Amino acid sequence: MAREWKCSGLRWSADGPVLVWDGGRRSAPAWGKRIAFAVPGGGVRTCVGARGNSCPVRAGVPGRSTGARCEECARLDRAHSVAADTIADDPRPYRVYLAWFGPGLVKVGITAVERGDARLLEQGAVCFSWLGTGPLMAARRTEELLRAALRVPDRIPYAEKRAVRAALPRAAAERAAEVRELHARAVALPAWPESLRAADCHVTDHLGAFGLDRAPGAFGEVLELVPGGAVSGELVAAAGPDLHLAVGGRGVVVLDTRLMAGWGLVPGESGEGRLGFPVREFRQEPDLLF
Repeated sequence: MAREWKCSGLRWSADGPVLVWDGGRRSAPAWGKRIAFAVPGGGVRTCVGARGNSCPVRAGVPGRSTGARCEECARLDRAHSVAADTIADDPRPYRVYLAWFGPGLVKVGITAVERGDARLLEQGAVCFSWLGTGPLMAARRTEELLRAALRVPDRIPYAEKRAVRAALPRAAAERAAEVRELHARAVALPAWPESLRAADCHVTDHLGAFGLDRAPGAFGEVLELVPGGAVSGELVAAAGPDLHLAVGGRGVVVLDTRLMAGWGLVPGESGEGRLGFPVREFRQEPDLLF
């Protein structure tokens, strides 16, 4: 019987995406490399635990859960988290950023200075610019200011990010336009926190880092992994937690690696493209007639 592996998700390094496996093993999938794995029949998805601790009851979790945690472990994981706004005394400096994921999809967020642009890569931001740097609470106030004054959200669902990737503008200037416009409006706000040092607008573009500048558009996304299912495809792009896999004649499908967590996985057949998991196709906008 093949050994089962458990995936901890997709991380980003200076060299690109890295798949992390329980036990510390890492693998760096390269463009053009075939990704192939299967869920054994009768397999059960179990909670991944929280903060380095295993789930004490090995609770089962739904196949479509991206967190892969039971309620108790999810509560523990968020109990001391900047993202959940449960930390107010972190002494590290923070940056406020504007991130763009596609036409009309811009969000504001914060990240520790020491993390560089890793947070933006992890979210799948196609391009971004820093807004300013300062203490955590000043960064939080700036984030709230933009939400209230400019109606800029601090969250965008991944489903929306994926759906627009196939139709991103090809020109870098077009991709940067909304970020530049919002940046100018943001730094002009009168209630800007004094302890936050504003940054000039400098747009960083991740289209090439994600491989989206040469990959064909995806037709849909994997909804969940299921026992007895498998996937085999060529990696053509990756963004945030997502792998874009060319699966034979069907085209390119997006696999959120967070759906892999909690499953015991075995190597799949690496031959012709295969897709044995439920898929939701992206909605195709109807052509307009004039």
